[in-house]
Amino acid sequence: MSIAVRGVSKRFKSVSVLDDINIDVAAGELVALLGPSGSGKTTLLRVIAGLEIADQGSILLDGEDATSRPVKERGVGFVFQHYALFRHMSVFENVAFGLRVKPRKSRPSEEDIESKVRDLLELVQLDAYADRYPSQLSGGQRQRIALARALAVGPRVLLLDEPFGALDAKVRQDLRRSLRDLHDDLGVTTVFVTHDQEEALELADRVVLMNRGVVEQAGSPQEVYERPATPFVCNFLGDVNVLQGRIEQDTAFVGGIALAIPANAASGDGVVYVRPHALDIRTTRDSRYQFAARVVHVNSAGSIVKIELLAEWGKTIRAEVTQERFRQLGIQRHSDVFVSTDPSAGVFAHVSPGGASPSSAPAAEGRQPGGGHLGASGVAYSTVKTNLLTS
Repeated sequence: MSIAVRGVSKRFKSVSVLDDINIDVAAGELVALLGPSGSGKTTLLRVIAGLEIADQGSILLDGEDATSRPVKERGVGFVFQHYALFRHMSVFENVAFGLRVKPRKSRPSEEDIESKVRDLLELVQLDAYADRYPSQLSGGQRQRIALARALAVGPRVLLLDEPFGALDAKVRQDLRRSLRDLHDDLGVTTVFVTHDQEEALELADRVVLMNRGVVEQAGSPQEVYERPATPFVCNFLGDVNVLQGRIEQDTAFVGGIALAIPANAASGDGVVYVRPHALDIRTTRDSRYQFAARVVHVNSAGSIVKIELLAEWGKTIRAEVTQERFRQLGIQRHSDVFVSTDPSAGVFAHVSPGGASPSSAPAAEGRQPGGGHLGASGVAYSTVKTNLLTS
């Protein structure tokens, strides 16, 4: 079943929770609604399910207007964050519940219910727990039972509200893989809500990023990560360094230092967002698009080495390199290095609306003889570097 959300708005008293939302979910697609708390993602999920009524707009299921349909007629399975299992029922009876309460004409026989529930428990790898009660299960097991119960009624759409939010990190990872495998096997159109970027990027076919009741961007995980459409997406999705200064086409002047950015950027005061992996560290200066920095912390656990640097204009920034590159550099804490940006690998520039300076951070105003750049304070970058690296 395909889902189309058209012009949906919702207010709670004076607060606008959803503002003219338009999204499409193709049949069989797995889509993540991603955003911070209060962005409207859970409300949107509940509007799709019919658990909330929109103030305006419509919900189309397979091209048919379902806005006025009650929940039970939408063919939707809903999984809540905190499971909502019946504590007095066994695991088997929890999964069978939706089948047993169907109208008599459409209710399966006891033999069919028994067979379907057993198949679902096997699918979520909990067939040995059929006679237990929810209180006897772990959080991850309870979430899988909630998923099996939602699937029991044969939904054409599966909606999950923060399905792994109450679980610890290891269990979350295991259940992510289980959900993706389950989706690939069953092909049920699935929409899930999360505030976890890694979860959305790992699981979803497409990600819809929401903020303050509006859709900031929708696209594949690769598209939203590598080509963010707005400053919010840059800042929210993945680790990023936020640098403020003056943008001039393919160059940004941050704290008096020239940094390479993607070509043809608009000019003006703004913000440059730099992914840690887009910073190139060297032990010698070989370009005017470099800045001096001192290594203040190194985390070498894992395949990626995370390095914290104190830039010469006084801001702490984060870089990431491979273990092989780290060994080649031969650096350690207190090492002095030179850093540049790779515009093709995670550097995004946004000019502030109206050209206003994004903060009180110094914006470069004039060039120094020899190609250097001065900050608003008038202190040459070479002087700032000397003060930092000899302290």
